Amino acid sequence: MREDRAINQPSNSKENPKSSPINQSILKICGPSHLKGNINISGAKNSALAAMAGTLLCSGTCRLHQVPSLADINRMGQVLSALGAKLEQNGNTLDVDASNLDTAEAPYELVRQLRASFFVIGPILARLGVARVPLPGGCAIGARPVDLHVRGLQALGAEVHIEHGIVNAYITGSKKKLQGAKIYLDYPSVGATETLMMAATLAEGETIIENAAQEPEVVDLANLCIAMGANIIGAGTKSIVISGVPKLHSVDYTIIPDRIEAGTFLIAGAITNSDITISPVVPQHLSAVISKLQSVGVKI
Repeated sequence: MREDRAINQPSNSKENPKSSPINQSILKICGPSHLKGNINISGAKNSALAAMAGTLLCSGTCRLHQVPSLADINRMGQVLSALGAKLEQNGNTLDVDASNLDTAEAPYELVRQLRASFFVIGPILARLGVARVPLPGGCAIGARPVDLHVRGLQALGAEVHIEHGIVNAYITGSKKKLQGAKIYLDYPSVGATETLMMAATLAEGETIIENAAQEPEVVDLANLCIAMGANIIGAGTKSIVISGVPKLHSVDYTIIPDRIEAGTFLIAGAITNSDITISPVVPQHLSAVISKLQSVGVKI
């Protein structure tokens, strides 16, 4: 049963929920009941967002399959369109043509709404030699969530300045190419790992990212870049080595299944003592939740 009402507002309130400044959809689950059937798992949102940014590295058309239908995906699509890319969606398949990428500045209003859209700074800088991307959430005082991104881009030879909530990055010199470098991340940030890995694919020379994030989404982005012609070794470990190439080519790529969604349905089946089948999945991505469920007697 689905009920729309304002946050913290009693369900029997006579106030019109639409008059409240904050609204959300609330799912009221009335049990007990058994679940039964086959469940199709969506593509991983976080992988899809990074992959969409990654398509900007390619001067041709990239086709992504299993792209989930979500508001954040739509927002990222708007960011790519504002940068000059052409998008065409057919169901869960998304075509991105970044051959005419011609705008180095991402729109503030869109980046403000979606933190993951900051990922475009790496591909834009690598392709155009300059990038202007707003800080996610606007101008912040003190430590910023993108500091690792900024320091990594500086290590690759970019000049980076932050003014009025805008990250301005540009490459000096006649070649307009980033230069390979050894980068140590203070902590294994997924976002910083992905941003720097993408930027390094088109850099001159070898880049090593130490203390890199090891999540499946990082590996998925690396696999996408490799399918486009990038030279990346070690994704999924603490040390990723990227040997830059002159350009990347078009690709047809399928996003990994969403491990959080899959795990949620596994737990739902377990607590309702139900027989369900979920697919597609990558079992290795679910090893933690599968192990815990099996330890309490759930058959998987």
